[in-house]
Amino acid sequence: MRRAASLITALVAAVLVAGTATAGAAAPAGLHDEVGRALAAGIPGVVVRVDDGRRVTELVRQAGWTRADHHLRAGDEFRMASNTKTVTATLALQLDAEGVLDLDAPVERWLPGTVPNGGAITTRMLLNQTSGLFDYLDDVRALPLLTGRTTDPWTPADLLAVAFDHPPLFAPGARWDYSNTNYTLAGLVLESATGRSYESLVVDRITRPLGLRDTYLPRDARFAGRHAHGYEPDPEHLAPLFPPGTPVGDGFAGPRRHDHVDVTGIDLHQAWAAGGLVSTARDWQRFLRALMSGRLLPAGHLAELRASVPRGDGHGYGLGAVEVHSPCGTVWGHSGGFPGYRSHHYTDPTGARAVTVLLTTTYDLARPEAAEAQRALVDAAVCRMYGR
Repeated sequence: MRRAASLITALVAAVLVAGTATAGAAAPAGLHDEVGRALAAGIPGVVVRVDDGRRVTELVRQAGWTRADHHLRAGDEFRMASNTKTVTATLALQLDAEGVLDLDAPVERWLPGTVPNGGAITTRMLLNQTSGLFDYLDDVRALPLLTGRTTDPWTPADLLAVAFDHPPLFAPGARWDYSNTNYTLAGLVLESATGRSYESLVVDRITRPLGLRDTYLPRDARFAGRHAHGYEPDPEHLAPLFPPGTPVGDGFAGPRRHDHVDVTGIDLHQAWAAGGLVSTARDWQRFLRALMSGRLLPAGHLAELRASVPRGDGHGYGLGAVEVHSPCGTVWGHSGGFPGYRSHHYTDPTGARAVTVLLTTTYDLARPEAAEAQRALVDAAVCRMYGR
């Protein structure tokens, strides 16, 4: 059972449910209106980039109180969080196509003695989130890492040890459940199969060939270039967002700003293959368009990436990519959220068009009006991409 009373579980739940394009919803209002609505709902900053295949539209807005820290721009670096999973899955599919990795072989082959029941769990199950392994972020021990209240280093082995302290949620392959544990393991599988570091695989196979100059795996909390500042509610404003008795404690580490905390300095590079990459809206759109148009994978393996399993919310999860049915059409991509950084990145099924929505908060989105504003903004951006 997951620890429903812990702040960590409440925060993770907020990341997963707040703001994916809404299946079956009515068409949203205009994009400019939805950006304004997001700011009015208390979201500190918004960047939207829409490439409809003919022209690029960029919209940037931020709350006045954030300007003393940073003037937000469309090209600012941003923590990609779980969008990283799409890169990890792409690497695995490339290696499978080359015969270096077999996605249907048990992970025990690559990581002997590491994973409980590793003989029954395949790399494909890691990538499509059907392994049944407990998510280490659902354990309260991960709370200081997520809130920046610890400077102790966390290795993949440390995170996996937390996950493996819990029994599996279900038998391998029985159903879908989101777990960062899966992608930390996938990163280790990639390294074992190739004898190379995850970072070098990203550089040699993704960022260098595509010319992604602002996409990288940091080694600490520092950004390499100009970057967005991220914000979360201070403890007094965080506590009311969650059920009574949820242990908010001292909340997020960082300087206080207008009922918020500037969480830009929280070190989350430990997310690694599950969520560690930094990028920009332009870079990530270039990656996703290359992926979905077939430049990075053979046709058969791109079809495998898109072979989705139901998530239970009307959308499907493939191999590191989400199939989203928006009011204006189906899109493929992913979303992700860490303290201060929430983002959505999608393309049309051909990779000809792309859309990105960046928000400089995640846990403000636990407020219903902010969550609804986020959903409407993502839908509006997708509709603009489709010219509707």
